[in-house]
Formats: sequence, C-alpha cells, structure tokens
Amino acid sequence: MRIDIWSDIACPWCFIGKRRFERALVGFAHRDDVQVSWHSYQLDPDLPEHYDGAELDYLAGRKGMTPEQVRRMFDHIGGVAAGEGLRYDFGSLVVANSLRAHELVHLAAAHGLDGPVNEALLSAHFEHGEDIGSLEVLVRIGTAAGLDGSEVEQALADGRYRAAVQSDIRRAGSLGIQGVPFFVLDDKYGVSGAQPTEVFSETLEQVWREANPLVMVSPVAAEDDPACGPDGCVIPGRSAVPARAPQPAAARSARHSDRSIE
Repeated sequence: MRIDIWSDIACPWCFIGKRRFERALVGFAHRDDVQVSWHSYQLDPDLPEHYDGAELDYLAGRKGMTPEQVRRMFDHIGGVAAGEGLRYDFGSLVVANSLRAHELVHLAAAHGLDGPVNEALLSAHFEHGEDIGSLEVLVRIGTAAGLDGSEVEQALADGRYRAAVQSDIRRAGSLGIQGVPFFVLDDKYGVSGAQPTEVFSETLEQVWREANPLVMVSPVAAEDDPACGPDGCVIPGRSAVPARAPQPAAARSARHSDRSIE
C-alpha cells in the first residue's frame, strides 16, 4: 500500500495529524507493506524568508483576527497537541517561509530519510522555537538525521530541489487539495485533516481489504464440508448434528443444586 501525505512544516495540524496517523500505522497488521511518502505544501508561499514579528501578529494580520481570537486558537490547538504528546510553544515560534525546509525534506527523501527529517523540522518549529528558514538550523537538522552537512549546504544554496517542491504543490492542486494535512492512499482514497487515530485505522483496513480481497479455494460450500454453521456441525457422510444451545447460567446452577440435594 502506498500513502502520500501532503504537509507544511508551518502547519500545526500537520504535526498532530502525523502523530495520529503514525499511531494507527503502528497498530496496522500490514504496516511492513506500507510505503509512506511526504509531499510539500505551502500555506503561505508569499511569506518573506523571515517575518519581523511574532506568530500572533502574523496570524492576526493575515487572517483578520483579533489578538484574543488568535490566543484562543493557540490554546485550543496547543491542548489538542498536548493530547498527542506534543508540547507546542507558540510564544517562541519563529515565523519563516517553509520553502527551504521543504527542499531539505526532498533531499532527505533521496537518502530515505524524509520521515525523520520531517519530524525534526516540525518539532524544531513548534516545540523549540527554531528558525526553519535558517541555513544553519537546516544543516544541523539534516546532519543530525544522517545527511552530509556539505551536501545539505550545497543543495539548499543551488536550489536543486526547488522544482520538486513546486511539483508537489502543483500536484496537490490537480488533486483538489486545498488544505493540509492530506493523505492519499493508493492514489484512490483521500483523507483530509488531522483525523482521529480511529479514522486512520479504519481507512487502512478498508483500503487493504479492497486491494487484497480474500480468494476462496472452494467457491461453493459442499454439503459434506466439515464445518459448523447456524444449523449445526457437519460430519462428512452424515447429516448435520444440531449445535447444542448454551444453557443459561441460572438453569445450570439450579440443576447442579438438585443433584447435590439427592
């Protein structure tokens, strides 16, 4: 099974959705047969490389919300994140364009490290107040995940993965994706948003069953097939033996009491 996930490093619900999806995947019996790929999406591609102001100021200006409304939103999202084991710190968050962070994820994907790099970027942004637009921070995150520092510097300097980022964004548009996180399973099923873990679990099971239907060796059950059903159990060559109905506990205890008196 292939799962493509569109996400933005600057999206708080994306980190929450990642946690919930991963919890569902851990409990999925066929998780070793699942291939997960991360794709880029930018909520605000026009954001300057570095924004001179706090996250509260940025969101209040961009969304036309009052500071108090933004604070309530922070409290709500922070509470949901805490329920997933995440410790968001909106007060220390550095507002920055996520483009180069996405380029780093694509470089990491070329080395099979996009999962841990994406995780580290989200944590750095939302939990540790680090600047995801800083070359120094990105090189440190990349090398900590196992990438070569010189390759990270060079790739971010020459923008070799910028076209791949833009390609992801265009593909999201062609699929009708207008928000993240967004999960696409086997190029057929879409799940929008940071859904509860149970929704991801049910979807994984459904997609797996449809892609791997049970094939019966004996399409039609014969009358002498050794099996049990509602009408009893079959003994080959003989008619079905009626299944014995279970007796209520009260009746069983009553009969046992009668015998003990005798």
